[in-house]
Amino acid sequence: MTSHTYDHGITALLVIDPYNDFISEGGKIWPRLQAVAEANGCVPHMLQVLTAARNAKLQVFYAMHHRYRPGDYEGWKYIAPIQKAAWKRRSFEFGTWGGEIRSEFEPLPGETVVAEHWCSSGFANTDLDLELKKHGIHQLIVIGLVAHTCVEATVRYAAELGYDVTVVKDATADYTEEAMHAALEVNMPNYANAIVSTADIVASIATMASALNEATSPG
Repeated sequence: MTSHTYDHGITALLVIDPYNDFISEGGKIWPRLQAVAEANGCVPHMLQVLTAARNAKLQVFYAMHHRYRPGDYEGWKYIAPIQKAAWKRRSFEFGTWGGEIRSEFEPLPGETVVAEHWCSSGFANTDLDLELKKHGIHQLIVIGLVAHTCVEATVRYAAELGYDVTVVKDATADYTEEAMHAALEVNMPNYANAIVSTADIVASIATMASALNEATSPG
């Protein structure tokens, strides 16, 4: 995609599902993601983008998947296949290590963790849109898991709501290279205004921060 510009005052980083079950050795879902995630350096790249955003004093938001609790889904008339899988595996089970955010990604004071999403979109039935609007955010930089489910669903919904979205392609992962290709090369280019590498977005964030410093420096 062509080069993209960012405005510090309206740009935020959105981190999707950095749970231990997804991105830590011993996590329930990590074995399914490991090959792709290690091939593209997903986890270190996620941390690199998060660190750059924090250093630049960008606002940071977390969109987290619903953590399984006993009784979830029981009595529901319709349950999506992805929810059935979460029910069966007890994905991100509340009160367990797997349902905790990986330690390096723990939100800092002032960062916003929105209501957990029940299916895939970080926007559906949550307060994400409200929180972003209340903080004056119109541009989103998106990292996290999984490319063809929660990341893609959130990016699609963001576009529907009028957000300018950038996806960091090597700060996400999927179960197969085919799924990654479908998400990043076929589907999300219809909704994301930019799909970039970690190196590219870190450089853009640094440029944004430098421009802000020049604009606000005395004299």
